[in-house]
Amino acid sequence: MGIFKPRCPVGELERLWVEEMMSWCAAQFGPRTLRTPVILPTPDFFPGSYTGTEQEIRALVGSVSSYMGVRRDRIVVELHSDGDSLPDNVAFLAGSTHGEAGHYRLEPGRAVVSLDMAHMRSPVTLVATVAHELAHERLLGEHRIDHTRRDNEQLTDLATVYLGLGVFTANAAFQFSQSRHGWRSQSLGYLSQPMFGYALACWTTLRGDRKPLWAKHLDLNPRVYMKQGLEYLRSNPEALPDRGTAIPEC
Repeated sequence: MGIFKPRCPVGELERLWVEEMMSWCAAQFGPRTLRTPVILPTPDFFPGSYTGTEQEIRALVGSVSSYMGVRRDRIVVELHSDGDSLPDNVAFLAGSTHGEAGHYRLEPGRAVVSLDMAHMRSPVTLVATVAHELAHERLLGEHRIDHTRRDNEQLTDLATVYLGLGVFTANAAFQFSQSRHGWRSQSLGYLSQPMFGYALACWTTLRGDRKPLWAKHLDLNPRVYMKQGLEYLRSNPEALPDRGTAIPEC
């Protein structure tokens, strides 16, 4: 037995929240969801090239909807640029959420997802944004939570992990990009990379995935945090309700 026990990659309050909310997602969405494939940035899930055309974006929304269990006929997609403003009357609607790159709102009989194309610098960012907005549909549109819930956005990010899109949202949580002016950083989402990493560790444990080879698709930081989370869970199996599930290697 080692002298130093593995440490969780997040603080105590964050750890308890991730564990509680991951268990909540398991109760809400059921074990069947845990048996679905991990969605990855590969041609198996997103075939063909991506050049950012409107047709490609709408097709991508359709694919992500299918992966996340969202009825495509429930979703209306709006595309706008950074210079376009949303209508004044939608920003404060009940069930409306507004982030830097995406906006979700409920209308009678449908949900509207508005995407700001000025912030879609990569396919990963686009998929992560769409996944977040569609997770709102699974939570708000299906009346699983109220729009006034204080951790609404954080829980929405966590739901993307449970619903299989965590590789995209974790990678998009912090990205570097290069332009003629040099390197710049871009943050997307409401959970930190350590929280995404620990959420992925909890989710992987719930899945009983002994060899999560898909982890190679994670960027270095979330992959390291996920590995730390798995090592912590091996030493503290009581951290998750499902104590009989084997902790996978990473």
